[in-house]
Amino acid sequence: MNKKIALAILATLAGTIGSAHAQSAQPLPPQTTLSTTASQDPLGPLKHIRAGVLDVAYAELGPANGPVVILLHGWPYDIHSYEDVAPALAAKGYRVLVPYARGYGETRFLSADTLRNAEPAALGQDVIDFMDALHVKRAVFGGFDWGARSADIVAALWPERVKALVSVSGYLIGSQEAGQAPLPPDAEYQWWYQFYFTTERGELGYAKNHHDFAKLIWKNASPKWNFDDATYERSAQALENPDHVAITIHNYRWRLNLAKGEAKYDGLEKRLAQAPKISVPTITLEGDANGAPHPKPEAYARQFTGKYEFRLITGGIGHNLPEEAPEAFTKAVIDADHL
Repeated sequence: MNKKIALAILATLAGTIGSAHAQSAQPLPPQTTLSTTASQDPLGPLKHIRAGVLDVAYAELGPANGPVVILLHGWPYDIHSYEDVAPALAAKGYRVLVPYARGYGETRFLSADTLRNAEPAALGQDVIDFMDALHVKRAVFGGFDWGARSADIVAALWPERVKALVSVSGYLIGSQEAGQAPLPPDAEYQWWYQFYFTTERGELGYAKNHHDFAKLIWKNASPKWNFDDATYERSAQALENPDHVAITIHNYRWRLNLAKGEAKYDGLEKRLAQAPKISVPTITLEGDANGAPHPKPEAYARQFTGKYEFRLITGGIGHNLPEEAPEAFTKAVIDADHL
């Protein structure tokens, strides 16, 4: 097995994974609108901006002229994974942007004709489009699960846009080629839902039961996190997006080369299939009780060629690390910014 495929297999194993916020009275960037939905949310009322193929819903906290931090959530979670992290960073003077990914929350496709595509390059391009729409030239990134993968992709393909990176479970860039290689039995067992999603029954089942399905994933991925019903229900609302099921199913089928992407992303996917190195200053994190598939830190350390640190977060911390250990995640973002 060649080195690139081996690295990509490791990525596949990793997971198919005053007022702090800007006030509505402040001038808004071009095309930006505030959500009409009233909110008592600690992340504040959502903003919307047209970016690429999406109308992106996002939270914004902190001073408008502060250094930018972009926080990216995973599946099946939402922006509330950063409920404590975002205000803490805003209090330190950062302008914090927390967008809903395609298929989540109030984010919507601009056209009914756009393929509900969740290939990694598309999600990475979404982030660049979001930055361009808000005229953000450079940012510190933090992410976990799908969000960590997208952050890794931006750091690898557009390093000039990334000041520093915090990535839970490290290097998560993979390829369809890697998805064809079998894993050891215990690893395949952990991927039960990926195989379920390849079937028509799985797609229908997720459409019917995604609320309870996602809750099961939360429990399995974070077996020592005793989240309450209110915490789950708040995030589960984001899964009611009309495109959520299609995006979820496409992502996991694409990984196994059972669904096609879009030709416009082929060039990016070819570059990602080469397992590109990440040169920006990076801190990778792992929880000591992560129940989701994830690689060992030593397996991916060499993929980070700039200033680099790995931190194991202890205390029964699972997959949703920023919500389970917000102080550790916040510190990592600040420390990465100063590496």
